[in-house]
Amino acid sequence: MLSSESLKEHISDPDINQKDKVLLCLAVDIATPKPVKDITLVGVHCGYPTIKKLNVSSILSRHKGLVVRSPEGWELTAKGKAHVKSLIGGPVAVLSSSLRTSLDSITNHETKAFVEEAVQCFEAHLYRAAVVLSWVGAVSVLYNHVLNNHKQAFNSAAAKKNPKWKAANTSDDLTRMKEADFLEVCESASVIGKSVKQELQTALTFRNGCGHPNSLKLGEHRVSAHIESLILNVYSQY
Repeated sequence: MLSSESLKEHISDPDINQKDKVLLCLAVDIATPKPVKDITLVGVHCGYPTIKKLNVSSILSRHKGLVVRSPEGWELTAKGKAHVKSLIGGPVAVLSSSLRTSLDSITNHETKAFVEEAVQCFEAHLYRAAVVLSWVGAVSVLYNHVLNNHKQAFNSAAAKKNPKWKAANTSDDLTRMKEADFLEVCESASVIGKSVKQELQTALTFRNGCGHPNSLKLGEHRVSAHIESLILNVYSQY
């Protein structure tokens, strides 16, 4: 739910009490239960050294509606996750944190730049720009994945669709193909499955609506759903 970088921003907020700061530490790498020593290490690493003086176990034990203790350590409950979301500002903070976490796994500098700009736009509530840039970054990730792992199969499928297709060897070569056709060929070449293709087609349609002057109205939740879908189906996969 939270990246270490995002936690650093929230842990320094003087309006957040000790209990809630401990819960924020528990929200980093949320899928992994944490014993007290690990929660403490997260806090210290993220600029909250005072946590070493706290009885973390006692604090969490008093709030069992928000947390549960498993044999592996403490975990947030669904109610606890909702509480943390309210502390960090809802979907914008949660989704921007997820995107920032995904940045660490992106090695291509150009793609990383697109995603970084998308995060900044989302955080600034510049929703159209966030939609467009997050899509451009996702396509860049797919281009690199195709070239590094499926180039021959992709070019073969592309030639079947368009006999005039000239084999692609670089990302620039792939831009010669319309993005809608690119998704179709990716499915034909078994780069992505049918369901993922359909989800990305929806994202492409949304991106096209956001990339042109029109009366389309955007809200935080719709944009967050678009970005979350790209995280789940592209950024975290390739």
